[in-house]
Amino acid sequence: MLPGKTILVTGCSGLLGPWLCDALLDAGAKVIGIDKQFPVSSRINRLSERIELIEGNVRDERLIGNVLSQHNVSFVHHLAAQALVGVAAKDPVGTFRDNVEGTWTILEAARKRRDQDGLYCGVLVASSDKAYGEHTNLPYRENFPLQGRYPYDVSKSCADLIAQSYHHSYKLPVCIVRCGNLFGAGDLNLSRIVPGTIVSLLRGERPIIRSDGTPVRDYIYVHDAALALVAISSAMLQSEAIDGQSFNISNDEPVSVLEIVAMLQQLMGRVDLKPQIEGTAALEIHAQYLNSSKLRQAVGWRPRYTLKAGLSETIAWYRQYLDHSGSETTQAESGRRNGGVLVEGS
Repeated sequence: MLPGKTILVTGCSGLLGPWLCDALLDAGAKVIGIDKQFPVSSRINRLSERIELIEGNVRDERLIGNVLSQHNVSFVHHLAAQALVGVAAKDPVGTFRDNVEGTWTILEAARKRRDQDGLYCGVLVASSDKAYGEHTNLPYRENFPLQGRYPYDVSKSCADLIAQSYHHSYKLPVCIVRCGNLFGAGDLNLSRIVPGTIVSLLRGERPIIRSDGTPVRDYIYVHDAALALVAISSAMLQSEAIDGQSFNISNDEPVSVLEIVAMLQQLMGRVDLKPQIEGTAALEIHAQYLNSSKLRQAVGWRPRYTLKAGLSETIAWYRQYLDHSGSETTQAESGRRNGGVLVEGS
């Protein structure tokens, strides 16, 4: 159902955006990408001759409305967000503006396109496993209440609930996805466990683990996540059967921080570089991972990559990237400290 459709991807220059745009192009869609900026380091620049890129803020109501109408947009993949837990803790108001106001701006523009112009515009909102907050029952399922407590978690809980409200109140064709921790080529924020650990090991440095190493998460290869989004949007454009629903995206292989670091050490042949465990992490949930059986049953999606296979491809990309770049970007360097890479627990 995607050939010939014009699809807008917000936040297209982040980690997931370029992978999603690639997958949408492969499915025959015409793609427009919008973001605040397009860093030289972003993989989205590889697609600049195949998609239209628009610089702007998703909180700009006039801009979003004009983009939807002038480009005859049929569907929006709303990825744009302030996505870092640490940044949210330091700047909660900015995070709430980007993640909450940005979401309602997209949804309201889609509603007006339908109500005023009589044209279909579906929306798939990228929420997060953090929207659930903390639950003792594991793994998390889609019917669990959304009870974020910390700034980033709350921003995703709010955006998630607003998206649900637009479907239930206005019958807007909306779905929500809640992903585990994404990893893959193109992520230059070394505060994340992947790629932070990879870069440390490539440099012959001990990775620094900010937590005590025991937090448990699921890690989903970004290519698999992109294919899940394409499958959901295709299903929404075909029928109303899944409108209003939420879906977890996970490879259903939860591991602890220490386990994923050990896996990377083994894959890279650097078991000699033992991690430095700081145990200073705060405002984090100890165990949080998802069950993706609903998504698998609804649209037939299955992850193509095991955790090890995804990590292997990711390692190869960073090895080549560092060989060619010679040094990390400013964003990547911001995660470095004391001669090693600062690795988040989630």
